[in-house]
Amino acid sequence: MTAIAPAPEAPQAKAAPSRPAAAALPIWLRRPPKKKNVRHPAPTPRELRWWAGVLWLIVSALLLGFATHVTLVGSLQHSRAQYVLYQQLRSELALATAPLGQLDVDGVLVPNGTPIGVITIDRLNVNEVFVQGTRPGDLMSGPGHRRDTVMPGQAGTTIIMGRQATYGGPFSGLPAFNIGDEIEIVTGQGTSTYKVFNIRRAGDLLPQPLKAGDGRLELITGDGVPLMPSGALYVDASLESEVKQTPSPVFTKEVLDSSELAMGSDSNGWFLTLFWFQWLAVAALALRWVRSRWGMWQTWIIAVPVLLALGAATAGAAMTMLPNLL
Repeated sequence: MTAIAPAPEAPQAKAAPSRPAAAALPIWLRRPPKKKNVRHPAPTPRELRWWAGVLWLIVSALLLGFATHVTLVGSLQHSRAQYVLYQQLRSELALATAPLGQLDVDGVLVPNGTPIGVITIDRLNVNEVFVQGTRPGDLMSGPGHRRDTVMPGQAGTTIIMGRQATYGGPFSGLPAFNIGDEIEIVTGQGTSTYKVFNIRRAGDLLPQPLKAGDGRLELITGDGVPLMPSGALYVDASLESEVKQTPSPVFTKEVLDSSELAMGSDSNGWFLTLFWFQWLAVAALALRWVRSRWGMWQTWIIAVPVLLALGAATAGAAMTMLPNLL
């Protein structure tokens, strides 16, 4: 019988070279261990960091709101108010009903905020409607006439105040006045021209008392760094045009409130400030509560405009409690 040769053995696969143990590799060849994605739980109102976040949101909204109000909102508000006041004054001048003294044509005290004239300073590029009253709220619309003084162009001293930096800063250029510069004012009695003869600050000598029948203008604004005035700046100007008829005053400086004087503030703004602040606090609390349910980006997209608007509203209400020449 023929013997059957055995089948050839299949070649065995060579074993792959084993990788050296991680401990045997040099440090610079070792792979860093993979970090596990550990999700930390969101803070709750029982934790201090939750309330710290709420406080941070409120402070940030107030600061950003104040900056927005000073740089943008206040300027827009001032421009809008000037347009409305000019239209009202033009109508009253045409109808001869513009105020000529402390009383209007009906014998009633002229309300604060009533437009009574236009002040023009060509050298400083100033052309502003000024109103009756010098409280912080009055000076948000434009310069204000101190209501215990005579109207421009009349015999006596006329005082007009204006803000240095906020709400358009209509009197920001007063430090650039030169002796001899002219100021023109239009009221219901016509046009009056003044010429600057003195620029002074607190502590400087006062000008000589007025002679009977003469007129003088005193412009007042904040002095020093904008938004941080160190005091008041005064510009004195003598009346160069013909003196207008001067009605008899019905009240004097003694009846004025402290908020109507230079660098005065109005404490009555606390209520409105507190009203807007409480809504800002509610919005900040709601933001912290909603963030853990909606997600960070969705919450911020909706919350940021709301917080900025409430912060600006709170800052706007608080402006009445700051100096009126700010």
